[in-house]
Amino acid sequence: MQVILAQPRGFCAGVVRAIEIVDRALVKHGAPVFVRHEIVHNKHVVEGLRRKGAQFVESLDDVPAGAVTIFSAHGVAKAVEVEAQERQLHAIDATCPLVIKIHNQGRQYAASGRTVILIGHAGHPEVEGTMGQIPGRVILVENEADVARLDLPDDAPVAYVTQTTLSVDDTRNIIAALRQRFSNLVGPDTRDICYATQNRQSAVRELSKRVDVILVIGATNSSNSNRLREIGTESGVPSYLIADGSELDPAWVRDAQVVGITAGASAPETMVEDVLAALRRLGPVDVSTMEGKEEHAEFRLPAELADPLPISD
Repeated sequence: MQVILAQPRGFCAGVVRAIEIVDRALVKHGAPVFVRHEIVHNKHVVEGLRRKGAQFVESLDDVPAGAVTIFSAHGVAKAVEVEAQERQLHAIDATCPLVIKIHNQGRQYAASGRTVILIGHAGHPEVEGTMGQIPGRVILVENEADVARLDLPDDAPVAYVTQTTLSVDDTRNIIAALRQRFSNLVGPDTRDICYATQNRQSAVRELSKRVDVILVIGATNSSNSNRLREIGTESGVPSYLIADGSELDPAWVRDAQVVGITAGASAPETMVEDVLAALRRLGPVDVSTMEGKEEHAEFRLPAELADPLPISD
């Protein structure tokens, strides 16, 4: 069996930073540290941090007074930050800098008197955090039909921002519908959309031209991982979302000469290796990596965690 690995795949800079924040907080402050929501959407990452002493909660009510509390990479609403201050929690913000950029853009649009339209998925923690970070009226749209239903005058001053785990391709038609509907519309440059999302989706489109089946490694609650599977399917290639090698169904690859593998932005490379091991149990495997964009982005850590870690014996 020939296996082609997508490039790029797996961890993005925002995920690397968020995980390192939890690791460093545990070293500096000791266990437990509390993390509001999963730090990233991947059970293997979460379980690994839990074994080190991180405790994951969905509400600050579950955090003891004064405890070290980390906000996940998806970001939180302003009300959560205020609650943490009122309870005198030691809060550390692991929100992805690209998500923070969206928050800042939304606030600027709102301050200029515009109604802000957020393109995203209802219920996603990033969407909930973004809507809670922008003062004034924020309206969520998920598709072009939502744009048509907006209860706003066509000449109303409006602006749009997008969930970072959506790509240029995901949002293109919705933005076009907004531009057709509203005469006074502004929004961020497409270059502001998350580079990692766009790169991984572009890689899957290229991968789909070369393989008989695609395995996407990621969590079922990971927006970007689900979208990678959808893109593979839309390209006419059977595509499956799996968390690790234990979820591989041999029937998926039985008749495949070439298998493509990619991983969502919150999936560690160890899970790619785990899936490769599962494939090798079915027979000989020849692995190659597709040419693709090299990512070199790095995001700064919070100042209190930026010092070098002590060297263990």
